[in-house]
Amino acid sequence: MSEVPSMPETLSAKAAPVLGKTPGTNRSAARARAARKRAVLVQSTRALVLLGVIGLWEWMSRAEVIDPFNFSMPSKIWAQLKQWALHGTAQGSLWEQIWYTLYEALLGWGIGVVAGVVLGIAFGRIAFLADVLGPYIKVLNALPRIVLAPIFLIWFGLGPASKVASAVVLVFFPVFFNAFQGAREVDRNLVANSRILGASNRQVTLQVVIPSATSWIFTSLHVSFGFALIGAIVGEYIGATKGLGLLVSSSQGTFNAAGVYAAMVILAVVALLAEGLLTFLEKRLFRWKPAQPGEDR
Repeated sequence: MSEVPSMPETLSAKAAPVLGKTPGTNRSAARARAARKRAVLVQSTRALVLLGVIGLWEWMSRAEVIDPFNFSMPSKIWAQLKQWALHGTAQGSLWEQIWYTLYEALLGWGIGVVAGVVLGIAFGRIAFLADVLGPYIKVLNALPRIVLAPIFLIWFGLGPASKVASAVVLVFFPVFFNAFQGAREVDRNLVANSRILGASNRQVTLQVVIPSATSWIFTSLHVSFGFALIGAIVGEYIGATKGLGLLVSSSQGTFNAAGVYAAMVILAVVALLAEGLLTFLEKRLFRWKPAQPGEDR
């Protein structure tokens, strides 16, 4: 007769798989592998699309399907970037031009963000202030703000102040309206509970309203830095002594299409680096938020 396994042996045999990875762990590992594979696929596809567009552009220019004088070609743009990087521009070192534009954009962005957040929160918290000054804000927002650049040039001259002013007016409004909406969308139960616990208006604003509006504010920061670059570039294009906008204007004046595209490439790289930094900071600050469907965390 065969021996019947004892009860402890049977239980230990059934419990053996449990000692390894649990089903939940296996599912998490599978999801992580799938996320990594998808990230690799997305990055590879992006690179292929970029290479395809560059290759098609180069071929069409060389085959004269498009006019190489007006549209230039990637190889000439690369040669222009190398020339600027190694030998400088007519206005000086390329890195000096980049820093000049970046300085104007960052200063205008910082001033616009601070002003937009402070006034947006204030308008969201003080109904009387919003009722009185709200129509004026809407009228100013309706103005085409790019046309203010020549006025700032007359007021502040060819120096960086006119470019900073252009960047400020472009940055202020998206940040202001997001901060205002964020202050208005705060959970009223949180505010009521804070008041029950004895919080003052200042404490409610600093400890409840501003943290709740932070996600709204960060949403506007992604867009507003691009606006700051636009303000600085437009101001330099109209009149400046240094900067990437002046490079664009000079290249256009000499019918150097490769120079115009080269300056645009530099601006795109700067904007992408700034966007990556903002995204990194946002993920660090909002690690508590659940990831949205399809969002990489």
